Amino acid sequence: MVTLFLAAELTAFRQVTTSAETYTLAHELTLDALKGEVGDRISDPPQPGIKSLALSVAARLLTNPGGVRSESAGGMAISYADAQTGVILTEDERRRLRRSVGIASGAGMLDIAPEDVAPSVRVWRAL
Repeated sequence: MVTLFLAAELTAFRQVTTSAETYTLAHELTLDALKGEVGDRISDPPQPGIKSLALSVAARLLTNPGGVRSESAGGMAISYADAQTGVILTEDERRRLRRSVGIASGAGMLDIAPEDVAPSVRVWRAL
């Protein structure tokens, strides 16, 4: 199994003590979400850019697991900037993840075949 981040890194990132069970759940859910997007292209250790992305996803999952936009109690109110439910990658996170593992993205960049079976392309120009 790929280790995206350590429990100590998640605790430091969130600035909240994280239990072993919470770390394990957050790590597994984050890894599942990332693999759902790019398959087994994440190496161990992860490519540059993946750890920061994974920590952000895991912290968001643990900070606001229900996707609440705002809540209040008495005279105190808190609003969350990101009110997504569950482990969902934003478009920016998807783009960063795909770039980190070397998947082309953008208009006209459809590349679904593995490199070893992709057809060679020749560009013909009239002289």
